[in-house]
This record gives sequence, structure tokens and C-alpha cells, in this order.
Amino acid sequence: MADAVRSTIRLEPMSVPKASDVLATELRERILSGEFAEGTPLPPERELVTQTRMSRTTVREALRILEVQGLIRIRAGRAGGAFVQQPDEESVASSVEMLIRGRRLRLASVHQTREAIEPTCARLAALQRSDADLRAIEAANDAVSNSDDLESFLRANVDWHVAVAAAGRNEILTGMMMALSRAIYTATKTDGFVNDEVRSIAVRAHRSVTRAIRERDPDAAERRMARHVHSYATAALEVEDRTTVTLSEGE
Repeated sequence: MADAVRSTIRLEPMSVPKASDVLATELRERILSGEFAEGTPLPPERELVTQTRMSRTTVREALRILEVQGLIRIRAGRAGGAFVQQPDEESVASSVEMLIRGRRLRLASVHQTREAIEPTCARLAALQRSDADLRAIEAANDAVSNSDDLESFLRANVDWHVAVAAAGRNEILTGMMMALSRAIYTATKTDGFVNDEVRSIAVRAHRSVTRAIRERDPDAAERRMARHVHSYATAALEVEDRTTVTLSEGE
């Protein structure tokens, strides 16, 4: 009998995705494409099992993936279930925060990023802000000025920087500033850097930037913010040399 002809075809090892990833990807694409509008309830878990012919465990894992990604929210109770939500600034902030925490980035990297984008946030705020935006900025500024302890000062400081970013109407920049401000807050609240002099300087700088935003002067807003964040970063990094940022859970 003649020998069998040996094939020269060679296949590479194949990686088969998990069923939960496949389902999560399908639902994610339909949410992001706008096919499922904000607030639309997904079918109940048992119905998803029937429709997809996947196990209950697979369906639950897929929903958990989407919840972590901020694409659905889970409500408990009789009228509960999984409801579609579109990504927002908080989604951007969460992703950046995970990068900072997961890679244990140095505080210097956080400040460098802030110096790169926050002057642009101030410029956009001067160009785009509404009266409501200005009220939010000024309210945060007042809270910074009137804070009587470190914790309230740092919280109000975060609120001011985020309010300036939000006034610029750029969701990506706003999300970035939310993450960066929280990271700096977390690193600063225990390092002893912020004293009365630092707080006084910050209050004056905030008022100066706020005035430019109120007067709709983008060049002044950008210039003053650049000077403020650079001075703050330089002073902070003299104290926090070689510091890594580790955000605590829930910050």
C-alpha cells in the first residue's frame, strides 16, 4: 500500500475568546453605536440566557464587564435590572485612574500631564463658559478661600479645577482633569506640603484665573493657569521627589 501523502499545511495555535467576552463585545458595540438608547433596559437575565443560549454564569460575567466599563447600571429590587448608559466624563476619569494606580505612576508624571492640558482647559473655559459654569467656578473658589482645614481645602481645590475644565465643554479633558486632580489630592493630603502659604498662593492664583474666565480673556486664562500649575508642581515635587501615586479605593 502506498504511503499516505503528508500535508505541508501548518496552522498556528488558535485562541478562542471566552463566551462572556463575546457577549460583552456584542452588547458593547450595540450600545456605543446608539442602537440601544440611554436608559433602555436590557432583557432580564433569564431571557438573555434563552436568547443567547449561553449559561447564566456567562451572561452574568458579561454584564459585570459592561458594568465595570460604565456602559450599564444595575438596579436592584422589583423594578431593577440592567439599564444602558452612555460613557461620560467619569468613564474617562476611571480609566485614567486605573492607569495611574495600576502602573504606580510617579507623581511627576501626573503633574507633567496636568501642565500639558490644564492651561488649555482654562483657555476653553474663557471661550465657552456659561453663567452657570462661572457660578460653579466662583463657588468652588469661595470654598477654597473659606476652607478651615486641609481636607476641605483639598476637596474644594479639586472642585475648582474640575469646574474650570467642565466649563470648556470638552468631555475628554474634563475626565482627564477629574482623574489628575483626584490623584494629586490623594498624594497631597498626607505629605505635609500644603501649608498656609501654599493655600494663600493657590487662592490668589485661582482668583486671577477666574477673573480671566469671567472676562472671557482666553490668553490671560491660559497664561495664568500655566503659571499656577507650573509653580505648584515645582514646589510639590521638591517635597514629593520620586513619589508614586497610589489612589485609595473609592477616591
